[in-house]
Amino acid sequence: MDAYRTLRFRAAPDRLEEAEDLLWSLGAAAVTLTDAGDQPLHEPGPGETPLWDHSVIEALLPEGLDSDQVLLTLAGSGVLDGGSQSASFEPVVDRDWVRAWMDRYEPMRFGDSIWVCPSHIEPDPAWPVVVRLDPGLAFGTGTHPTTALCLEWLDDQAVEGVDVIDYGCGSGILAVAAALMGARRVLAIDHDPQALDATVDNAERNGVADRIEAVLPEQAPAGSAGLVLANILAGPLVELVDHIAGRVAPGGRLALSGILAEQADGVLDAYRERLLPVGEAAREDWVRLDFAAAADEST
Repeated sequence: MDAYRTLRFRAAPDRLEEAEDLLWSLGAAAVTLTDAGDQPLHEPGPGETPLWDHSVIEALLPEGLDSDQVLLTLAGSGVLDGGSQSASFEPVVDRDWVRAWMDRYEPMRFGDSIWVCPSHIEPDPAWPVVVRLDPGLAFGTGTHPTTALCLEWLDDQAVEGVDVIDYGCGSGILAVAAALMGARRVLAIDHDPQALDATVDNAERNGVADRIEAVLPEQAPAGSAGLVLANILAGPLVELVDHIAGRVAPGGRLALSGILAEQADGVLDAYRERLLPVGEAAREDWVRLDFAAAADEST
């Protein structure tokens, strides 16, 4: 097995892509960005890829590369923040790096019944609902508070035989969970084509692709659903109030997430004109707002 060393350096904020490209050209086996300080990143909006103001790059480089030459190359390209003295090399033990990366992810439970389980772990047969999901480019693996709040809400709903709409589907985790819980049909909507691809892939992996339709907003068919989830951001939630609230069928339920605590009142005011507020939940700095639509009195 090839021997590697880890190179770690603080990257110039405006040269991140150039730094990554340069490391790949030098033969890096892996390149990772981490926060140089303690700046939280919120769940991104559609099509966004947020980064920290100051980042540290870690690269797995072949042992045979000359350290001085690597540092000279980086310094000459202007990608170092603080000069070559800020960079450091560390030896690493030979190992299966893909396995080591995957082993960081363990099964997570949401509510009483939903488990999100990576593919390298065999789920317990006693777990009622198991979403097989590995971390990938599209966000939404259950680790972010907004996603967790939606999974906990979904776990508390009567999903069997119900139509579901998932706004801002990301990886498709909510759509897949709803389908595994017995939803009749799930419409997954996202602005990001990459998210739609991830949703389709994860639906196929979990054996529910026949009940999940992943589409761009402009391609979404008309109609309402008994359960609607919108895990996006407060601004778009308010802008889309008529559209999202109008998707909730009579007697149906709506969960709104992606809302910071200080934004909750504004979102609540926008939706309470169309739907009845029935509860809320919080996790860290994030809030989920729950609503119900009036029943159709003509039936």
